[in-house]
Amino acid sequence: MESLLPLLGLNVAKLYNPLILSLLILISTIVIWLNKLAKGAMLNLPPSPPKLPIIGNIHQLGRLPHRSLRDLSRKYGSIFLMQLGHNPTLVVSSAELVRDILKNHDLAFSSRPRVTAAEFLLYGSTDIGYAPYGEYWRQVRKISVVQLLNIQRVHSFQFVREEEVEVLIDKIRHASVKGESINLSKMLMVLATNVVSRCVFSKKIEEDNGNNKFGQLTRRISALLMSFSFWDMFPYLKWMDVLTGYIPTMKAISREVDVIFYQLIEERRALKNFEEIKRDFLSIILQLQRDGLLEIDLTGDNIKALLLVLFSFLFLGITFFCFCPNS
Repeated sequence: MESLLPLLGLNVAKLYNPLILSLLILISTIVIWLNKLAKGAMLNLPPSPPKLPIIGNIHQLGRLPHRSLRDLSRKYGSIFLMQLGHNPTLVVSSAELVRDILKNHDLAFSSRPRVTAAEFLLYGSTDIGYAPYGEYWRQVRKISVVQLLNIQRVHSFQFVREEEVEVLIDKIRHASVKGESINLSKMLMVLATNVVSRCVFSKKIEEDNGNNKFGQLTRRISALLMSFSFWDMFPYLKWMDVLTGYIPTMKAISREVDVIFYQLIEERRALKNFEEIKRDFLSIILQLQRDGLLEIDLTGDNIKALLLVLFSFLFLGITFFCFCPNS
């Protein structure tokens, strides 16, 4: 948009006029859309429902996207293309085609698209969930699967799960004796948070009332990762994420999480022998780093990103099991 200013004879001060600002946005989006339309006409693409300028097919998703996609697949076939804002999106609704994609074309579909929230909250998308496919991702995945989430390691934390469940049962029993009401949902959230935090850090980080700072931060991070971002859908409107407070909020949360992780990591590194405490995920990663057993050089931010995602994924998994035990 800045490149248009000299052509239109505008200065920065005049941009504060809402009408001029709206006109600039409209012109830039139309130019980009026409350019993409011209390029798309030269490609042999799957069938696609008619799309609107700028937003593409976003309006066709509706309030129940899974049903909307089902209806569209009946009309356009088991593989079709949608334009979600700036992003061309391939929709595959056939089990046979999905199997072929994941089995024979897995490398072409192995990476995730860039996500604004992951850039700000997960240390530049250096976690296992959002890192681009490549050597770094393979090594981080290997660390997670082989060193942290193997069967022996999971079984070694059985006592943690048993102790936290026993604490939960005692709380329910005491409340029942006193005739007090309980918020079971909140109690299960506390259970999940403390089980995971003891596995990752060997510390309980959730209070009985659920008001612990780190627990709140991780839940906010999970919500922000699933939130709408103008930058993701319309890169030329990334300034809207600043205007709406989306990016400032993520920066503030990232700073708070960073302080907590820095303290935990420095406290652990100060120990001469990691065996002085139980073998949690943090001590395992730092021990591997100290002994030079890693095939890549993990920075402090890489370790924080890995721990944060492990915490979030395990928390979501345990929470889902608590609330949906038969699933």
